[in-house]
Amino acid sequence: MKNKQAALTMAAASLALLVTSGCATGPDRKPGDPFEPANRVIFKFNDTIDRAIAQPVAKGYQKITPHPVRQAISNFFSNLSDVGNLANNLLQLKITDATETLMRIAMNSTFGLGGLIDFATPAGLSKHPEDFGLTLGRYGVPAGPYLVLPLFGPSSVRDGIGMGVDVKFNVLNYIDPAVRNPMYVAQFVSVRSDLLGATDLLSQAALDKYSFVRDAYRQQRESRVHGSSGNQPLPNYGDPDQSGGSGNSNDAPNYEDPGDSGDSGGAGAAGAAAAAVTASAAVSASAAQAPVSASAPVPASAAKAAPNAAASAPVPASAP
Repeated sequence: MKNKQAALTMAAASLALLVTSGCATGPDRKPGDPFEPANRVIFKFNDTIDRAIAQPVAKGYQKITPHPVRQAISNFFSNLSDVGNLANNLLQLKITDATETLMRIAMNSTFGLGGLIDFATPAGLSKHPEDFGLTLGRYGVPAGPYLVLPLFGPSSVRDGIGMGVDVKFNVLNYIDPAVRNPMYVAQFVSVRSDLLGATDLLSQAALDKYSFVRDAYRQQRESRVHGSSGNQPLPNYGDPDQSGGSGNSNDAPNYEDPGDSGDSGGAGAAGAAAAAVTASAAVSASAAQAPVSASAPVPASAAKAAPNAAASAPVPASAP
């Protein structure tokens, strides 16, 4: 089953390349995005699936599940994702980050009842999210053309390959399928639920959803390869049940409304860009570890400002 999942990831990337190689012709192709025509078709498909299935399920989950329970589930999967973070920090020779990540796993797994309670973050042990796509980038492997993979969302040739390797770092792949598969579903629903606030924000943030996500994703990944934002936590996009409360265990900005800042849109665009990157990357990370996923839809108002803001966008934790 583990090999099948890795093969599925690679097949998705290969399929996208094959399809786009025949479709992406004409003068409208953009530098770094030669497959734009096919990418847009896949993006629309993913967005439709997300709005028709993923969002309703996530909203239902939020409605029937008490916030403390949702928080515990989110913490649990975040703790599991630290195993992959540990592996990639070691591969990148980030010994300090790897040590902190190992201490996070030990503390949360023991004192935190298997990760249900996050004791490490309040204790000052920061989360250091990494993936194999970033590891390849740190060793000079170029990202290659931008790709939108069916169900897996925004990616690139390098990051698509990285997904196949990250599957091997997912602890869930090594347990019995009868337990693993329901946990995959719970993981995806939890991640998508955490990003519902981001979806609402993004619905106001871009005139062209596809271009907004593409530019934000590419600039954020480039920024992380150069180490400028690799240890920032997942932003708090709010929780319908918690007015002013935390949607996750990390203390981070709550991007509630791009227009609420005192300026004329700069900070709003920054928040929207952060949301675009975080939503797409986090859900894509979930997809790399689980059989299915859907890219978070993106959205409506400061598309031109988004690319500049994206470079400083917060980085998501793995779903992770």
